[in-house]
Amino acid sequence: MPPHYEEDDRYDYEPSPRRGRKVRRFLISLLVVLLLVGVGTYFWADSKLRKEVDLGKVIDRPAAGEGTNYLIVGSDSRKGMSAARRRSLHTGGSPEAGQRTDSMMILHVGAGGPTLISLPRDSNVTIPEFRGSESGKIRAPMGANKLNASYAYDGPQLLVRTVEYNTGLHIDHYAEIGFTGFADIVDAMGGVQMNLGKGFKDKWSGADFQPGVQSLDGAQALAFVRTRHAFVGSDLDRTKNQQKFLSTLASQVATPSTLLNPFRFYRVAGAGLDTLVVDKDMNPYLLGKMFFAMKEVSGGDGTSMNVPISGSVGGNLQWDRPKVRQLVAELKNDAPVTVTSDR
Repeated sequence: MPPHYEEDDRYDYEPSPRRGRKVRRFLISLLVVLLLVGVGTYFWADSKLRKEVDLGKVIDRPAAGEGTNYLIVGSDSRKGMSAARRRSLHTGGSPEAGQRTDSMMILHVGAGGPTLISLPRDSNVTIPEFRGSESGKIRAPMGANKLNASYAYDGPQLLVRTVEYNTGLHIDHYAEIGFTGFADIVDAMGGVQMNLGKGFKDKWSGADFQPGVQSLDGAQALAFVRTRHAFVGSDLDRTKNQQKFLSTLASQVATPSTLLNPFRFYRVAGAGLDTLVVDKDMNPYLLGKMFFAMKEVSGGDGTSMNVPISGSVGGNLQWDRPKVRQLVAELKNDAPVTVTSDR
């Protein structure tokens, strides 16, 4: 005679209370560990940042608009570089030489999508009255000059003052990296994949590139963004290369293979944070926001351009003032950018 079952009692299953408690304890422990790692990583990264730029000392600042504006600067600092390192990176100079800016970009992050705008270092601008970064005293205006002369004369605070004065755009945050930090980040990544539309050579920067897809190591990447003698006319071709490389670098850093791999993440982050000079209000969250915005630019979800140029004055690039005013108005209102750069 077949065995008798009550209705559906063959499928009834009561999980062990002990097993349920073990699962809950495991999940809670995992959550706590992830939380502690995340908080620890945040404070580790924050402690690495060199918060040396006090934007609160910049005078006569324009009113803040919508969104966030970062001034991103690449300097030719050779501080701490050995003679062999300077030779390998084709930087020349000496660690004691005065610093200049090799690249300057404004990154606007807002509801209208990110916009990356290069400011050529030989732009013809007015260096206005400013507060000296060391003396704290108000200094007389220096008048018409190259944009990078402001940094060479009194560092980041005067550069921010000059950019704000000539654009009318409020700069919320500042980020600067030197030659060594730039090359070290690329090497920590294991190189950066680039697709070059054309090849070029420049004995001054050490550039020697063929067209096509290739992986650039730190020295090659530095040569790529510094090259200017290979291009005829002005600094504008170089600024386009700088935009292309930095947005590509950001897109390859901000990937799961880097962010979720602790060995790679700490190696890459550590290589850059030690040499990154930022404003006193910068933090890892804002820095991450900046990187992801640059990744969007690389992915085609943002805009990249040179500041509009109308010609030159004494060999320096003259901005197209009506276009610059329109561009700044659109950025301040967090509106889609309609201004284009014809050069």
